[in-house]
Amino acid sequence: MPTTGLRGPYKLDNNTIDKVVTKKSAGAYALGHTRKEKEVTTFIVEYVGRADKDVNDRLKKWVGKGYSHFKFEYYGSPKAAFEKECNLYHDWKNLDNKQHPDRSKDKDWQCPRCDAFKEKK
Repeated sequence: MPTTGLRGPYKLDNNTIDKVVTKKSAGAYALGHTRKEKEVTTFIVEYVGRADKDVNDRLKKWVGKGYSHFKFEYYGSPKAAFEKECNLYHDWKNLDNKQHPDRSKDKDWQCPRCDAFKEKK
């Protein structure tokens, strides 16, 4: 099974988000829940996303929406966060995400794993 390469998991609530997501930055995240078996806690990825400017603010929009935990990482640019979101999307199957991650409207970024944004000839 792949690993997310993200920090966490952390409880998905406003206090925890403010405590661990301390920089205003682009970032990628995974939402889900944890399962404990034989003293080993596993994070179950159910949704992946990103923030182009403020991952703290974006995560807070998910509080109370059915996910109990999150993982995240800061990225130095919105494009890097988009590429990480795409990689997470392709690494996990059966996500709640119904569509491939979208890029910012004014950008021509390409998914590093598929041809989702290649123009049809």
